[in-house]
Amino acid sequence: MSGFDRYDAIVIGGGHNGLVTAAYLARAGKKVCVLERRHVLGGCANSEELWPGYKVSTAAYVVSLLETQILEDLRLAENGFKILRRSPSSFTPLLDGRSLTLGPDMAANQQQIAQFSKADAEQYPRYCEQLERIAQVVEPLMQQPAPNLLPLPGSWRSRSLTSKVKDSARLFSLYQALGELGEDLPDAMDLLMGAARPILENRFESEVLRATLGTDAIIGSFQSLSAPGSAYVLLHHVMGKAGGQRGVWGYVQGGMGSLSEAIASVCKSLSVDIYRESEVRRILVEDGKVVGVTLEDGRLLEAPVVASSVDANLTFNRLVKAEHLPERFLHAVNRIDYSSASMKINLALNELPQFNCKKGEGAGPHHHGTIHISPTMGYIERAYADAVAGWPSTEPVLEITIPTSLDPTIAPEGKHLMNIFVQFAPYALAEGKHWDEIKEDFADRCIQLLARYAPNVPEAIEHRQVLSPLDLEREFGLTGGNIMQGAMSPNQLFFNRPVTGWADHRTPLHGLYLCGAASHPGGGVMGTCGRNAAAAILKDS
Repeated sequence: MSGFDRYDAIVIGGGHNGLVTAAYLARAGKKVCVLERRHVLGGCANSEELWPGYKVSTAAYVVSLLETQILEDLRLAENGFKILRRSPSSFTPLLDGRSLTLGPDMAANQQQIAQFSKADAEQYPRYCEQLERIAQVVEPLMQQPAPNLLPLPGSWRSRSLTSKVKDSARLFSLYQALGELGEDLPDAMDLLMGAARPILENRFESEVLRATLGTDAIIGSFQSLSAPGSAYVLLHHVMGKAGGQRGVWGYVQGGMGSLSEAIASVCKSLSVDIYRESEVRRILVEDGKVVGVTLEDGRLLEAPVVASSVDANLTFNRLVKAEHLPERFLHAVNRIDYSSASMKINLALNELPQFNCKKGEGAGPHHHGTIHISPTMGYIERAYADAVAGWPSTEPVLEITIPTSLDPTIAPEGKHLMNIFVQFAPYALAEGKHWDEIKEDFADRCIQLLARYAPNVPEAIEHRQVLSPLDLEREFGLTGGNIMQGAMSPNQLFFNRPVTGWADHRTPLHGLYLCGAASHPGGGVMGTCGRNAAAAILKDS
């Protein structure tokens, strides 16, 4: 890259959404470059060789939400992307020697659930079928641009008559789609707007089943199971068919970074320039229009379009000078909730964990899926209560995956990788405590908790990486350590994401777009934000 280059579009951030945006723009004939701050592509969907022979998915660890349309359009399978389907998909060990295993085999699921409740075993298929029916209607709405439904004043955003007519048409389409739900509509509204706890308590009596399902409602968020809006994440987890079947999550062969590398391969075949270790200092603006960017090393790149895949806080408070933005818009950006309580622990093991409830079974199917350490909903709520007070959970919720159980290519022979996603680890700590001072001790607590269920784990650890919420912010540019680039609460979804009136990826600056999880439809490895942003850019070109 020379000291001065011209492009049709510049994409800030080489995460999967940014790369998707670049690929779609290049397919349309645009000259595009991608600027990635780190040495590795993928953003949170990355892989790094932290220790010799270990290819670690340091942040994101499973995939299902990735749009099949993107898979087909970009021919990702032909570029090395492969999903390893997990069966069973869920395993919850208990200290009393029992366990609950769930997966795509409904008859096997019912047999497992019947250990705890025959009534729940009968109810579970109906619950899953209803979630799938609702997801089939809601998912297409999430994959389309969000209409601006509110009568915003002209001082907030100038909109043409044509755009208002199109939004009205989208609103009518939304009305028609919801009508397809029929008798499921009341339950759908509960799932979209309500709390997870009453929904699960009204359907099931077994605590272990409630807790296993309820974990999906709080992973990646800082909220209680009783919080309005938490139920949407239950629905979110049954969307997506990238795993071959709705709601089936899988590992990416070669690690999560293989997805980003596959998209990058497509980009390169389309002559996209991808620059790593190229941090953007400033988005340049003249007369309310984007004209390019400057990098931290002083280089200048010129383009009439800049698509930012970093979050709204970094985009509008760090990369753009405040003088270029409307005061009320910036005020709305500064009200975005980035509350977070997530932590990631990555372990290299010399053997698989051996669970007390599966003694003598060695390597087994229970190692394939997500392992839940959260036996009851009360356990989850107590973990949340600790975090609200500003402390890491005394007994945290652990969501554990062992990708080497299906993918031996990412570790030396006979060795294993374990990813532990931890809730709740609040970004803001009480009494002036700092995460750099306590994170290793808290990681020890998490491993000791796991050892109550699988005693061999502490001695099996050869290497470990601990990423506190502060580390997630520093390493991946996630404000507050929020992995969704902003909380996925009802007031920050759909036409309110990132802020009310600006859910179509455009911004008050002509030529500046958001293409990451900060925009509609939000977080998760789905690529929709990137694809829809590219569509908006091409429409405006």
